[in-house]
Amino acid sequence: MNFSLRNVPLLSRVGADRADTLRTDVDAAIAGWPDARILRVDHRNQVLIAGGSVVLGSATSLGDAPPEQAVFLGRLADGRHVWAIRAALEAPEDPSLQAEVLDLRRAGPVFDDASAQLVSTATALLNWHDHSRFSPVDGAPTKPIKAGWSRINPATGHEEFPRIDPAVICLVHDGHDRAVLARQGVWPERMFSILAGFVEAGESFETCVVREIAEEIGLTVTDVQYLGSQPWPFPRSLMVGFHALGDPEQPFAFNDGEIAEADWFTRAEIRDALENGDWSRTSPSRVLLPGSISIAREIIESWAYAV
Repeated sequence: MNFSLRNVPLLSRVGADRADTLRTDVDAAIAGWPDARILRVDHRNQVLIAGGSVVLGSATSLGDAPPEQAVFLGRLADGRHVWAIRAALEAPEDPSLQAEVLDLRRAGPVFDDASAQLVSTATALLNWHDHSRFSPVDGAPTKPIKAGWSRINPATGHEEFPRIDPAVICLVHDGHDRAVLARQGVWPERMFSILAGFVEAGESFETCVVREIAEEIGLTVTDVQYLGSQPWPFPRSLMVGFHALGDPEQPFAFNDGEIAEADWFTRAEIRDALENGDWSRTSPSRVLLPGSISIAREIIESWAYAV
């Protein structure tokens, strides 16, 4: 059975111009600062959201030019630049806005495309800066350059770029009406999802899928097919989605201790779980499934409602 994603995953949607040429054009970046907007992300990766959009403030509240720790996110549809900074959240400039404090995991469904892109990018970049203040080569202090898209060792000129950790996520199915859902041991009862794991050095995505599923639940899968990808800035992953064939007659074996239980579920059972909400809600369903912020949800829905 072949199927494709019904929708572009939320965090993969394009809602703003990344304007990467401005990262090295210092004069152009500074010229846009007086009209630029600033996205504040606090130490818990939370932002302010109002009416489905992230709340942006005036960049000039930070001074006449971008501070060294600010990162450039791109341009809005109206041409204004957007920067992000790690800072305490501030009340919206418009007092009529009813804003709430949320992060990507909890606010995904209410984000518009531009907000999802901006917050995802800001979270990933700021997390990288927080953990990359010293050179991995000689331990020397580094400083941000290129509008926050690089760090450099001033003494040697060695440059480091934002790190991405690729991971695969895969729905295993029997080619017909059943698919595997699993629960990690650290998750509460009834919380299930599909299988995922980080790509190892010297390994392809497809090889990683086969290895991870064998390690986690003991199944040998075949016909590994790509579905799509999504950034997952917790702290800096890229989730690459697949589906693959498994044999329901092969017994499960939880070899690496990460998975506490797994089972084959029918399409009807999975549809019932999807229609009863997600992890954030109480539900009479046999299982609770991931929320819409995750590519896992999109993969599960796309299989469950495939025709």
